[in-house]
Amino acid sequence: MKWFLRIAVSLVVFYGAFMYASLQMEGGIWLIILPAIAMVSLALIFIGEIKGLKFHPMAYVGGFLGAILGLVIGSLLGYVLLRLEGGIFLFILINSLFAYLGYTVGLAWGKELGDLPMFQRRGTSEHPRRKILDTSVIIDGRVPDICDAGFIEGVLVAPQFILNELQHIADSSDPLKRARGRRGLDILNRLQKNPQVQFEILDKDFPKIKEVDSKLIALAKEIEADVLTNDFNLNKVAQIQGVNVLNINQLANAVKPIVLPGESLSVTIAKQGKEKGQGVAYLEDGTMVVVEQGEYLLNKSIEVTVTSILQTPAGRMIFAAPKTNGG
Repeated sequence: MKWFLRIAVSLVVFYGAFMYASLQMEGGIWLIILPAIAMVSLALIFIGEIKGLKFHPMAYVGGFLGAILGLVIGSLLGYVLLRLEGGIFLFILINSLFAYLGYTVGLAWGKELGDLPMFQRRGTSEHPRRKILDTSVIIDGRVPDICDAGFIEGVLVAPQFILNELQHIADSSDPLKRARGRRGLDILNRLQKNPQVQFEILDKDFPKIKEVDSKLIALAKEIEADVLTNDFNLNKVAQIQGVNVLNINQLANAVKPIVLPGESLSVTIAKQGKEKGQGVAYLEDGTMVVVEQGEYLLNKSIEVTVTSILQTPAGRMIFAAPKTNGG
C-alpha cells in the first residue's frame, strides 16, 4: 500500500513539474530539468522515510531553512549568468552548490539547537528503545527464553557485521568455535521465526572502524539504541561512552534467590576446591558454593550452613560449612 501511494505521489509531482515548466517557463530544456529536480527531491524524501529519521527534528528544520537560504543566495548570484550563452547550466550549478551548502550548514546548526534544553524530548518514548545484540549474547543462547518471558521489549537488532562475524566463527576449523558459531546462527533463526519477537537485521557498517565492539557502540549512538551483551569489557567501555547496556549476566544475578549467612542449603559436593580441604558445589541457578572441609565429601549430598557471601563481577559466590562440623 505504501509503495502504491509513493508511485501515485511521484506521478502527480512529475505531472505538476512538467506542466509548470511547459506553461510558466516556456518549455524547452526546463521540460527536462524541472521534473528531474522534482523527482530527485522526492526520491531523497522517500529514502529518508524508509530509513527513518535519525536526527532531532530541529536538525531537519535547520537543513530545510538552510537549503532555502542557499537557493535564494544562489539565485541572486546566478541571475546575471542567465543572459550568457549556456548560462542556464551555470545557474543550475550555482544553485545546486549553494542549496547543498545551505542544507549541510543548516543541518549542523539544527543539531546544535536540538541539544538545547528547550528542544529536548520530554517524557518517555512511546516505543521502547531498540536493543542491539552483540556476538557473545547471541552465542550465549538465553535471549530467546528471556524474550518469551517478557523481560525484553522493543526491536532486537542484529547488525550485518555481527552476522558476518558469526559466519566467520561458524566456518572456523576449530570444532568448538564452529559449534559456537552455528549455535549463534541457530539462535538468530529462532528469534527471526518467533512471532512474539520484533527482530531486524540492520545492514549498516562503519568501514573506518576495525573493532566489532567499537562498531556496536558507534551504531548504538547513531540509532539511539541499547546494547544487549554479556561481555564485561564491552559493558564497561559502552557505559564510559554514554551508551546504555543491558547485561544478561547482571539480569541472571539479579533474579537469583537471596541467601543470608546462617541459612541452610542442601548441596552435592561436585569437586575439590582451590584451597586444601575445600569442596565445591553448585546451586540449581549455577551459583558456586565453597564448602569448608568438603573435600572429603565428594559426590555426597549434605546440609551446609552459609557463613559468608562474596559478590564479584562474574556473579555471586557462597561460602558454607557442613552442619555436622559447625552448624
